[in-house]
Amino acid sequence: MNYSELTQIAKEVKSKAYCPYSNFHVGAALQTTAGEVYTGVNVENSSYGLTICAERTAVFKAVSEGEKHFKAISIASDSPDFITPCGACRQVLMEICGKDLEVILSNGNNEIRILKLEELLPLSFNKDILDL
Repeated sequence: MNYSELTQIAKEVKSKAYCPYSNFHVGAALQTTAGEVYTGVNVENSSYGLTICAERTAVFKAVSEGEKHFKAISIASDSPDFITPCGACRQVLMEICGKDLEVILSNGNNEIRILKLEELLPLSFNKDILDL
């Protein structure tokens, strides 16, 4: 699957977001190294701290199905601008997917930008620091 196809999946799934407070729909499509794709959407809660982002939803779905090796994640919203994962999502992605995960960002002009996770979270706190 190429990155345009992965981005199309993220764009399609964002319509399933539960976002009655922000009305900001986000979809994510996480691809494993074996080619499987797990999707996620943002799910808001009136107690805002309990809200979960699309990226973490996709990661947790994949991990709960036994997946451990990831290639890329595509993130899509209704914004005309590129959106990036929040800090909490960056940390979870780093922990579970690793610094070489390719992060595909799309904008309202159907442009794609690809970054390595390490570019979005340089000098990250990770399990290596814990000397495990």
